[in-house]
Amino acid sequence: MDALADDVWLLLPPLLIVVGLVGIVVPVLPGTFLLLAGMLVFALTTSGPVGWVLLALSVAVAGAGKALQYLVPGRRMKEQGVRTSTLVLAVLLGVVGFFVVPVVGAVVGFVLGIWLVELGRGRDHRQAWQRTKHAVVAVVHSVGIELIAGLVVAALYGVGLLLT
Repeated sequence: MDALADDVWLLLPPLLIVVGLVGIVVPVLPGTFLLLAGMLVFALTTSGPVGWVLLALSVAVAGAGKALQYLVPGRRMKEQGVRTSTLVLAVLLGVVGFFVVPVVGAVVGFVLGIWLVELGRGRDHRQAWQRTKHAVVAVVHSVGIELIAGLVVAALYGVGLLLT
């Protein structure tokens, strides 16, 4: 039974890291949390300071990624006139869309939500569509920033495997 427990602890960190990376792209799972959980399990199972140093670096990278994830796209959206309230309503419509039309409904609901709110604000179809495009690009940038941070955390795990 001890050998099975050792195998579980050996396989758990990479599994959590892979599922965490998927969770960044598919926002149903808490991606960054799972990545850090994988690094925590790695730190707990390795002997010596390497695991803990890599965990600290992972937390720093993930924290910086989270900060940039909200600061950079948010600033660009404000420059283009997209309000935070627009995004909140769009996210709500995205959640509704997810349940109405599984998988693609979240994206359709989100984009439709931005467009409808912006259309209601200005009554100009072209301007509403421009702001919708800017908001969607900002969300893609946000996911990209988080994914890059996640890949750096995964690389730190790889470094940990080489060092231990």
